[in-house]
Amino acid sequence: MKAKEIIKEIQRLPLTKQMLVAELILKSIRERELKEKMEKAADELLDDYLTDNELTIFTNIDFEDFYETR
Repeated sequence: MKAKEIIKEIQRLPLTKQMLVAELILKSIRERELKEKMEKAADELLDDYLTDNELTIFTNIDFEDFYETR
């Protein structure tokens, strides 16, 4: 289905449904943009996490048992 056909179909919907479609599209775009930004940031920081011991110092205790105190 081409974009023009999709738009025509959306225009045939009642106004409330058109608004719902628009909201869902915008939400999808925002989520994709956020995901891309997070992936880019993770890629940029990967080398730091692989080489900078200060950033990963607490991973040395990841497998130790922790006990909750009250």
